Amino acid sequence: MQYMRSYAYIEVMSTTSDHGHSHGPTAADLAADASHRRIWPMVVSLGIIGVFFVVELVTGLLFGSLALVADAGHMATDLIALSMGLAALLLARHGSLSDGRSFGWYRAEVFTAVVNAILLLGIGAYVLYEAFERLGSNPEVPGLPMVVVATLGLAANVVVMYLLRADAGNSLAVRGAYLEVLADAVGSVGVLIAGIIAMTTNWGYADLIVAVLIALWVVPRAVRLALDALRILNQQAPDTIDVAALRAELAALPEVQDVHDLHIWSVTSGMDVATVHLRSAGDHCAALTAAQQVFAEHGLSHATIQVENPDADGQCEHLTW
Repeated sequence: MQYMRSYAYIEVMSTTSDHGHSHGPTAADLAADASHRRIWPMVVSLGIIGVFFVVELVTGLLFGSLALVADAGHMATDLIALSMGLAALLLARHGSLSDGRSFGWYRAEVFTAVVNAILLLGIGAYVLYEAFERLGSNPEVPGLPMVVVATLGLAANVVVMYLLRADAGNSLAVRGAYLEVLADAVGSVGVLIAGIIAMTTNWGYADLIVAVLIALWVVPRAVRLALDALRILNQQAPDTIDVAALRAELAALPEVQDVHDLHIWSVTSGMDVATVHLRSAGDHCAALTAAQQVFAEHGLSHATIQVENPDADGQCEHLTW
């Protein structure tokens, strides 16, 4: 058995069909990387956002403020992002692999995303329905509770943004959570403005307008979250990868005569893998190295490459999947 090193590990087996594996981060690599990232800011942020989610939701339902209910729904997206970010860091640090669970627990966040997307769509639909029902009558919404809760919520968002800012540049999961909290801070400003208008003018429609705007902001994000999760569960190729261009580049390699059985899918967000069969009459090691480079240029650091001889029976070309 011969081993070659480039960006990633490549294994070459001198048999009729050669198999090359360009490996992405191993569990040990992920754990080592995660050990340099702080967990406590995510935990503290999750606690702060969780408390104010409950406060906003209860206050909104108690005083009949749709804007607060809608902003609580948006804050739920923060909880999702923070939970998924924390799960990613914990799995990277402590996740275990086994023969029966070779990908570990990475896909747990995908199932969570589907459930949370359904809940967010329910909140958005409730807010839009209630806003429609209240049309035609100037709703009486006390402005003071809205101003107080929105101010506290905005303060909570600012504190969480400060906690996450240092790690946002080093982790995509943390960066996603940071951007979610930033967007929610804008929603809190909208609720604050609606509360001030309600206090000074008794014009309750300001609450409805802000509620509808926040709901219209949350619903598309929930739909996108659900579609992204379902795409992963359906094992579709990631949107970020041009499969046709990748296939064409592999076929254009001098060492490659034919490309077939190419599959690209995501285990979870940010963890893409691929398999391919290549036919080559030349140096199989050179074909493996060149193909691995092509995959790396397309952002696929974990690809399993099988190189076949020209006289291979080609049965895999006729598979229906």
